[in-house]
Amino acid sequence: MDVAVVVRHGTLARHAPLAHSLGLVVMLFGLSFLFPLAVSHALGDGAEAAYDEAIAITVGAGAALWLVSRRHRAELALRDGFLLVVLVWTGLAGFATLPLLFYIEGLSFTDAYFEAISGMTTTGATTLTGLDRLPPSINLWRAQLQWIGGLGIIVLAVAILPLLGVGGAQVFKAEVPGPMKDTRLTPRITETAKGLWAVYLGLSVLCALAYWLGGMTWLDAITHMYSTMSLGGFSSHDASFGYFDSPRLEAIAIVFMLIASMSFASHFLAFRRRSLAPLWRDPEARAVLIVMLGSVLLVTLFLWARDVYPSFWTALRYAAFNTISAATTAGYASTDYDQWPVFAPLWLLFLSAWASSSGSTGGGIKMVRALLLVKHAARDFTRILHPRAQVPVRLGGSAVENHVLSGVLAFMLVYGGTVIAMTLLLAASGLELVTAFSAVVAAINNLGPGMREVGPAGNYAALTDLQTWVLSLTMLLGRLELFTLLVVFTPGFWRK
Repeated sequence: MDVAVVVRHGTLARHAPLAHSLGLVVMLFGLSFLFPLAVSHALGDGAEAAYDEAIAITVGAGAALWLVSRRHRAELALRDGFLLVVLVWTGLAGFATLPLLFYIEGLSFTDAYFEAISGMTTTGATTLTGLDRLPPSINLWRAQLQWIGGLGIIVLAVAILPLLGVGGAQVFKAEVPGPMKDTRLTPRITETAKGLWAVYLGLSVLCALAYWLGGMTWLDAITHMYSTMSLGGFSSHDASFGYFDSPRLEAIAIVFMLIASMSFASHFLAFRRRSLAPLWRDPEARAVLIVMLGSVLLVTLFLWARDVYPSFWTALRYAAFNTISAATTAGYASTDYDQWPVFAPLWLLFLSAWASSSGSTGGGIKMVRALLLVKHAARDFTRILHPRAQVPVRLGGSAVENHVLSGVLAFMLVYGGTVIAMTLLLAASGLELVTAFSAVVAAINNLGPGMREVGPAGNYAALTDLQTWVLSLTMLLGRLELFTLLVVFTPGFWRK
């Protein structure tokens, strides 16, 4: 009996820091229902009870988890950091379904979870129709999920948990993608997280004001600010951004989508130094702009040459908005670009894989990995001609270590294998091949719309439960950049 007590106590003590942190994050997430609840009360849209129940359940569950583990606080181990990230993203998506389940009659948990994980991962894929008829607060909640997921609720938690005696460095390393994993912008990890969120919040306020001044209602401005800065793409209208049919609003969206597609580490440094030099010196940011602008020109000329639009300027308007929206993985659409000649939608799908910066709110492989792959290939070509030459791979004037290049190659192998495996699984389940492939690419890149059945004029409502869960997992894999999630399923992760 004593041995059993010791074992239980040891197990509790080992996992208590994880449970304590998770409870705090869940309680914090419960407070995020307050704003849509206030909007629901102000507008009288009938969804108030759904938020009341959601708050009670979420805060109650978080409080219970915190109470049972409060006496066993300690620094999170590295493995705990990875596990906490996975539990937060999967668990919070479950709590995020509550307003949808309580209000939308007939909505299954599978579709509600897909909607929530699509929001949290900033993918923007949806199974819902009749968005214009939904209560405004429900559309606001969907978009707010994307804003929370944009830079990562974990980063927000990192800024708060250390104040309560819980270390955040391990969580930050597991959550933040790309080069920011090894870069502290300020001496303390807490200050880094606060700085990133301050920049994110400041840019979000500017975006909402720009939309409002551009002609949106205040509610549409906030809703679309959420999904623009997070590069998520949820809209409160079935026609997406095409509902507004406004070149002015499209231009505003383009500016802020480009801003959000660049590293927030660079934005942070630019704000702190009151100079655009950090952005200009960032080779990844320069590459992103060159690819974006070059692709806009390419698609414009292609559409004009194929007589899709009557004039160059009309072609430029639609090409610019939809190309940048897809490339940044925002996923807005101002027209059904799946009806364009097939090269154009394929190119947009391809861009979504790598045209945003690491450390941005965009998804996909990230431009920095693409640059390193190109430079690595160029070095190998040089070595073929000059076998004895010592040619380091350089990025931004600094030599890149071989273990970084190995990590990039490993990421690409896992990325390609995941796309193939998930596509084959969807095809085996009966989904048409082009739809299956584009849905997987759109999910893993956190883009949203794919092609054919899941194109910008359609949605994911017709998919079976199996297909919906496959894509939910794919979205989560993409948002956590594969390894953060997959490492939890390796045997070595669970060994003592």
